[in-house]
Parts: sequence; C-alpha cells; structure tokens
Amino acid sequence: MAGEAQSDCLFCKIVAGEIPATVVRETADTVAFRDINPQAPTHVLVVPRAHYPNAAALAAADPALTARVITEAAEVAAEEKIAESGYRMIFNTGAGAGQTIFHAHVHVLGGLAFHEGLV
Repeated sequence: MAGEAQSDCLFCKIVAGEIPATVVRETADTVAFRDINPQAPTHVLVVPRAHYPNAAALAAADPALTARVITEAAEVAAEEKIAESGYRMIFNTGAGAGQTIFHAHVHVLGGLAFHEGLV
C-alpha cells in the first residue's frame, strides 16, 4: 500500500536505518543521501520517508509531500554549494525511464557543466 514501508524496498530500509547510507540531510518527511553510483560530482537522492512506488504515485496521493521533496532537493543543492552554478532534479518514473528502485526519489545532480557530459 502506498505510504507504508515495504519490507523488500531498499530505500525503505535506508529510511528505517536498516541499511547504511551517507545521509546528508533529514527532515520529518524526507531523507537525502549520496548515490552509491554517482553520475556527477554531486549526486544525492532525496526520498520521502513514506513509500510510494514512483513520482507519479507520490504526486497523485500527496501533492504537499511532493512539494516538500522538491524543496528538500533545492536545500540539498544549496548545502552542497551547487545552487549558484546550476543543478538538475530528475525523477525517473518507471523501468522504461531508468527507475531501478521503486520508491519515489529525486536525483540532485551537479558540480559538472551539463555540456561537459552530465546526462
């Protein structure tokens, strides 16, 4: 069920502290941690603590939480000192778009000029 932790979800386990991660920011609703396979010098994932399978499901069920996830992504960019130079926020929704962990999350990518190879 959307919102409830899933026992087989990697990100639910990270949120619960069952699997270690390099957490850079936490709120009552979100956890932000470094991606283990970074695609840019700064690559942080921001996830809602509640489980939603993808960004579309999160947005449909809880628009306010969706806004808080995006706000936290912007806060991460500021704390990581990439807000001024520019950064990307990416939600992959569905396997065809490259989503591999089916818990809604936004990638915060920066520290590399986009024309220099950041996808």
